[in-house]
Amino acid sequence: MLLWFSIALALIFDLLNGYNDSGALTATSISSHALPPRLALRLTAIGEFLGPFLFGVSVAHTIGQGLLTSEGLNLLTIPAALLAAILWSLISARLGIPSSSSHALVGGLIGAALMATGDPSVIQLKGLLKVLLALFLSPLLGFVSGFLFTRGVYFLARNATPRINNLFRLLQAITLFGMSLSHGANDAQKSMGLISLALLLSGAISRFYVPTWVILSCALAIALGSAFGSQRHIRTLGGRVYRVRPIHGVASQLSSALVIALAAWLGGPVSTTHVISSSIIGSGAAERFGKVRWQIAQDMLLTWLLTIPLTGFFAAAIFWLLQRL
Repeated sequence: MLLWFSIALALIFDLLNGYNDSGALTATSISSHALPPRLALRLTAIGEFLGPFLFGVSVAHTIGQGLLTSEGLNLLTIPAALLAAILWSLISARLGIPSSSSHALVGGLIGAALMATGDPSVIQLKGLLKVLLALFLSPLLGFVSGFLFTRGVYFLARNATPRINNLFRLLQAITLFGMSLSHGANDAQKSMGLISLALLLSGAISRFYVPTWVILSCALAIALGSAFGSQRHIRTLGGRVYRVRPIHGVASQLSSALVIALAAWLGGPVSTTHVISSSIIGSGAAERFGKVRWQIAQDMLLTWLLTIPLTGFFAAAIFWLLQRL
């Protein structure tokens, strides 16, 4: 029962991940009127499904093997971490503030493991450092690349007429698909790693690897969630931070896709929401720093900083309840 409960929660987490993050993925394409909402979300869902099959499963190995020692893992740790991450996803979706499912999952795993053992040594410091570096450096890379790409596009199009916006709108369909591929490759692997870990802990598999049916089911779950999309996140990133135009969409989507794809290839579980959000902010700042509503950016940053400690607390409390049940 605990195994199937863990698998079901991992797929629900994947579904919510796709739902929340597709709002961030499609925000610039929809707000700049490059694509109608339904087409943008369907294109995103296709890319999300194909992504996990193209970039390997190195992120799944990082989540499943590189963060906690075997002493800190059992079949209650995983559902406690997932329930905490799902709870945080629902709270942030309700508030309309883009949050990180990656931060939530890492915080949940650490909180549940510490409650299970009371021993901080169950955390693999090398793996935790790799995860934290990926999580906290990727938004900075997203901001810098969004800034530089936008400046570069402005330079290349300096003598163009306003008709070039038609080209930018066309390019946004391509960059949106590329960003969806990289997002599916990185984010779906987190659920794959947890399901594979649950299979190993239950004795269903004798060594850690990601079965094909796990890849397929997680790809389907994140694609299904992406097909609907969070309208609140679309409004926040597409209009509340600043008025997005096609040039911002192309530059921010291209820079986000490159950062996320690089992380997936290196096995770093980044927060795609943070990368996309920071790329959008960097793109607006490249035109004019005053263009960005920095108060919205500060609210997003506060949410990012609170995610790991709060989900760790939630997971510890949920583990305590599950243990008594």
